[in-house]
Amino acid sequence: MNFPAELSYTQDHEWIRMEADGTAVVGITDFAQHELGDIVYVDVSSAGQSFSKGEVFGSVEAVKTVSDLFLPIDGEVLELNPAIEKSPELLNSDPYGEGWIIRLKPTDSGNKDGLLTAEAYQELVGA
Repeated sequence: MNFPAELSYTQDHEWIRMEADGTAVVGITDFAQHELGDIVYVDVSSAGQSFSKGEVFGSVEAVKTVSDLFLPIDGEVLELNPAIEKSPELLNSDPYGEGWIIRLKPTDSGNKDGLLTAEAYQELVGA
């Protein structure tokens, strides 16, 4: 499994990458997509809405189950990745690249407490 060191992770299996322009990109981890199996639908209708860290901003539907998506930090959802609307399987094939889920505008504080390093996340999932 892949755990890119430049990302931060949550205990709920989302990753977050801070961009140079001050926005953040959020997706699910390689571990999460592996556990879910074949992803068939991503439901995120929260563009333009603000959420607190840990709140549900959407869901991922796999063949066998539906899993909620939790926001890793406080912020406003700017956009859903248009590619996954047409091809949700990108979350399986490229979870850290083309399979990103949302772009986020963090609040001033962002509430980044509790985010995990790649090493800590690997330890959490026993990899």
